[in-house]
Amino acid sequence: MPEKLLTKFNLRDIELSNRIIMAPLTRGRADNTENKVTDLIAEYYRQRSGAGLIITEGSQVSKMGVGYANTPGIYSKEQTEAWKLVTKAVHDEGGRIFIQLWHVGRLSHPYYLNGELPLAPSAINPNHTIRTPEGEKSSVTPKEMSLSDIKKVIDEFVVAASNAMEAGFDGVEIHSSNGYLLHQFFAPCSNFRTDNYGGSKENRCRIMFELIDEMVKVIPVNRIGVRLNPSSHNYHAMTIDEETIPTFDYLINKLNEYDLAYLHLSEPFTDVSDVPYSEPNIAKRYRGIYKGNLMINNGFSFDSGNKIIDDGFADLVAFGVPFIANPDLVNRMKAGTPLAEPKREKYYTPGAEGYTDYPEVT
Repeated sequence: MPEKLLTKFNLRDIELSNRIIMAPLTRGRADNTENKVTDLIAEYYRQRSGAGLIITEGSQVSKMGVGYANTPGIYSKEQTEAWKLVTKAVHDEGGRIFIQLWHVGRLSHPYYLNGELPLAPSAINPNHTIRTPEGEKSSVTPKEMSLSDIKKVIDEFVVAASNAMEAGFDGVEIHSSNGYLLHQFFAPCSNFRTDNYGGSKENRCRIMFELIDEMVKVIPVNRIGVRLNPSSHNYHAMTIDEETIPTFDYLINKLNEYDLAYLHLSEPFTDVSDVPYSEPNIAKRYRGIYKGNLMINNGFSFDSGNKIIDDGFADLVAFGVPFIANPDLVNRMKAGTPLAEPKREKYYTPGAEGYTDYPEVT
């Protein structure tokens, strides 16, 4: 009997050839003048189309969502047309692909925003280092979003989802994780608001459900995935407190009201074993709460990925770094072939080196 990771899976109405998912990976290869993808990016994803599902690198929903150099967007007609190169390349190989929709919020810098302040739930400086082509810069105190700013960002996510369908994607993933804008609303450490978007966990999570309710007007709900990181601590200026896990319990339980394609959760990025109020076993906790398709990631091997599915704690496993140097990761896992190691110094550099030049096993 084949290992579970290698079996087919029905993702609502999309059949995946296996349960090995390519996780979103920022690679810094987009055209920096218009934040468009290129032929080189299309080739990169084509090479990795053996994954049951590819989730693209985070892609900005607006100019104000940018926080890193050479990252693609999905808010303009030109960007949408360019993404068609990627979806065609993957579909021609029989693959499936979702785009991750992204807004970094306070983790941006005026350098990327034509001198404007980043947007955030509250005017709280994350005291984080921002990487730019001019070198590292200190983060700034962001602008607290007005109600009209919140509505505008929701609208931007909706337009991006519509553009994604136009570009030929099989679906979208809402990036509400890792300390970026939506996550900033959820967390008391970054949300000091006293209106309907702050205070109680219901209010801090409100933006997520308003966003999905609007998005389903332009895209089927079963073509939407959601990414969350409930145990993010000392990562992108996020901290865990007594409200963190109850907030995610509420958020994830309420997501059961939507027939989403999947919920994508991360195990802790840092050691939280001694962090008060943390949850070190994310898949185990939330398999008992979430009733839909559950995807888990962070540090899994082929064996541990099969085990977490066998144990019933996840349906799909996302792999990030292994896909960088192993475009044929699925075939290597099938054959038990050793994995190649990536060139870390080439993670975010321009060009094909360390990007599309990793050989496949023949």
